[in-house]
Amino acid sequence: MRLLIAEDDKLHRSFLERLVRHTFDGLEELTLTSDGAGAIEAFRSGKYDCVLLDLQMPKITGVDVAKTIWAKAPTTKILFWSNYTEEAYVRGITKIVPDAAVYGYILKSAPDEQLKLALQGVFVAEQCVIDREVRGVQRRADNRLSGLSELEFEALADLCLGLTDKAMAARRNVSLRSAQSRLQSLYQKLGLDKDDIPSGEWGASFNSRTRAISLALTQGILNADALRREEEKLQAWMSRSSA
Repeated sequence: MRLLIAEDDKLHRSFLERLVRHTFDGLEELTLTSDGAGAIEAFRSGKYDCVLLDLQMPKITGVDVAKTIWAKAPTTKILFWSNYTEEAYVRGITKIVPDAAVYGYILKSAPDEQLKLALQGVFVAEQCVIDREVRGVQRRADNRLSGLSELEFEALADLCLGLTDKAMAARRNVSLRSAQSRLQSLYQKLGLDKDDIPSGEWGASFNSRTRAISLALTQGILNADALRREEEKLQAWMSRSSA
């Protein structure tokens, strides 16, 4: 086994090294990196079949590292190790996993023994090992009745980026009516249909557009990392459109 570990916290990195060496005898190679950029550089210059990734790292997140790794070697086994269960992270990973890939998602709050079992399950038994809480988030996100579809998620991202309805339609290459229809579907999923919004003597209590942004952030459907990636995509699209 040739294993690459990416973890920005020094104490966590040392803990993972001790646990991995205790769990696996005769590692062919073990490389530790302190950030996403180092992980990508190490993977490109070496030959690793297993990667243990901290999900939240500065500048380049674990999701971005995994995307780069899987683009080069889609059969690489990756175990994500994270404090986070927000839908933004879970959806971000789900969207980039290759069809034949083996991966896992374990929380940092899990007991050492559970982490060892996850390491063995993903890297040796080649089984997908997903924390129960994370699996619940995945199910809710995948539920077509309550979870957001990809089109609704795109509409939410565009909304949070501040795009007008016309700009949303242009970016997604759909008619203005279609873009507005996606927004209405999004509002319904978030409980922001006109009939669901509480009102008082002042009228409607919420503006659907800005309330959707608040709910997206407080419920973890989107977060700063996801919005940063969406902003980069938006800037790239705007550059192409103005060229």
